[in-house]
Amino acid sequence: MTGDFGGQLRSWRGKRRMSQLQLALMADVSARHIAFLETGRAKPSRPMVLRLGEALEVPRADRNLLLDAAGFRAAYASRPLDSRAMAPIAKAITHMIEGHLPYPAFVFDRHWVVMDANASGRAMLAGFGLAAGDSFIDFLLTPGRGEALVENWPEVAQHLAARFRLESAHLGGDPVLDKAAAGLADAYTPADGLKGGDLPAVLAVRFRSGGQVFPMFSTITQFGTAEDIALADIKIEMFFPTDEACEALFRQLAGA
Repeated sequence: MTGDFGGQLRSWRGKRRMSQLQLALMADVSARHIAFLETGRAKPSRPMVLRLGEALEVPRADRNLLLDAAGFRAAYASRPLDSRAMAPIAKAITHMIEGHLPYPAFVFDRHWVVMDANASGRAMLAGFGLAAGDSFIDFLLTPGRGEALVENWPEVAQHLAARFRLESAHLGGDPVLDKAAAGLADAYTPADGLKGGDLPAVLAVRFRSGGQVFPMFSTITQFGTAEDIALADIKIEMFFPTDEACEALFRQLAGA
């Protein structure tokens, strides 16, 4: 809400579950000054708004709203990935996903919409009936889809629901991610999951294909120093095989 900097600051502090003193220590100011900013008794400088946004880990788009509420121009832009300014970033993403062959790699936006993939990833997506521009969340929430595709679906659904809740919390609440987490929660009960023994080093997703099961795991990479709004939301997920059969599948996908 434009002009209500104090209210926005108080809201973000509440979302991060920080006291005024904790925020003051993080931002290297006094707790009294935080209180004055929240009540409107003091007006922040532009550097102070940026410092508080950093301390609260406010997403870039919302930092712009904080700046606007305080009477300052926006600091963060949102540039198309195919723009000239983003050419080095686009080149880096292509290098990462193409260098990951023959294993699949995907590029997703904030809401897990497919932005790009390498050859193995595109072949895998085609098998799911998906392509660039499609929502992986909508795909997973289709009734019966998860159970048919993934042998250990309750474990995977529980993991994904937790991830979506965590991503939403970082963003200060996101209706799309919250809805996805709630939908996936129907796929498992708190009693689901591994019982007895040590937990594995990583949760393998056991994909079903052609009457066989192919276990694989993934890593997710994001740009740690991103200052662009859209770039900060980009996720690169890269899959790895956990056995020789899955390795052979990936090589087959890359060749196709």
